[in-house]
Amino acid sequence: MPIFSVKTTARQERTVADMLAEKEMPEIQAVIAPDQLTSYVMVEASNGSVFARILDEIPHARGVIQGADGPAESPFSEVEHFLSPTPDVEGIAEGDIVELIAGPFKGEKARVQRIDEGKDQVTVELYEATVPIPVTVRGDQIRVLDSEER
Repeated sequence: MPIFSVKTTARQERTVADMLAEKEMPEIQAVIAPDQLTSYVMVEASNGSVFARILDEIPHARGVIQGADGPAESPFSEVEHFLSPTPDVEGIAEGDIVELIAGPFKGEKARVQRIDEGKDQVTVELYEATVPIPVTVRGDQIRVLDSEER
């Protein structure tokens, strides 16, 4: 199945993707609106010209990216990396200063001691604690404030 890139209004990618998914048209197989891709939605559709007409009914959809002979198909290799989830601990290194944004220690600052990418967990040591206690939290519960690698 060919994959088409749909240009959207800025910050309306999710809206366009939801509306396309709700259409339940046999021409549309799959829709993806990756967070890393601004103003575009990727759509797997059987017929580009029929799909382009469907887009006319979708608000905030500006149209399909065109090629020389109609709607341009995107190769699967351009979309493939959006389909595999990235771990929450990606971009975090030992020694980084982080803020806990969820859980019982929310708002506390800490230093990263250890990273477990397999479990998507980080062990941190709280700054303000009188006795250094290692605390293990999920990667999505912290925000990097200062990185030693930068």
